[in-house]
Amino acid sequence: MTRPESDLALEPAAARSRKTSEVTHDRFESEFREFVQQPDFPCLGAKSVFRLNNYTLRAYGALGNERDARVLVADLARFGAEPCNDTLSAFVAVFPHDPPEQEVVFERRLWRQLQLLHEADPESARWADGVSSDPADPHFSFSVGGRAYFVVGLHPLSSRIARRFRWPALVFNPHEQFTRLREEGRFEGLRSAIRARDIALQGTENPNLSDFGERSEARQYSGRPTEDDWKCPFHGKP
Repeated sequence: MTRPESDLALEPAAARSRKTSEVTHDRFESEFREFVQQPDFPCLGAKSVFRLNNYTLRAYGALGNERDARVLVADLARFGAEPCNDTLSAFVAVFPHDPPEQEVVFERRLWRQLQLLHEADPESARWADGVSSDPADPHFSFSVGGRAYFVVGLHPLSSRIARRFRWPALVFNPHEQFTRLREEGRFEGLRSAIRARDIALQGTENPNLSDFGERSEARQYSGRPTEDDWKCPFHGKP
């Protein structure tokens, strides 16, 4: 499952800029499909999303880039405006430029990107219903455009094998779909199957795992095992 570092990221900046738009919907998308469709990839939900083509994928610059924040906010607003149906969906943001060289650096950039998105969000004062804006709260979930998302960070150097995608990426999973699965009685079975597959792949359980309402999901976003005294750097607007 391990992917080599991006060839694109090693090219001169001007060449990278020209090539990013050219490969957005071919190389990035085909590689992400290949990544998710590997037989041992543990997330069955993600497999379903890509099997049904129920996703949006876009490429930006470097993770933590202020310039792209407004563009990504607008893209997420369009994605979030789509009616929620009975199938799972996801928004995938790929950041091919200047990939972080350490897992802790990826974590810092992930939270910087989410902070920039929050500050660029014209609806940032309207936090999504049913979730908290306090990352220390067990009911925290990231919100943009008034819609809550569980964010999954991917990058080549992740300590979790299932998160080692060729380029840094953030996957925004609408929170209401997990609520719907719970209401339908399907969530626990799907969660147990995914966790068992992840243990089979990794050899160990993800130490950050917790259910919504037990412990803040902020610890799970980057994929890095967080320390007991870890504090999320994100701050929501009053």
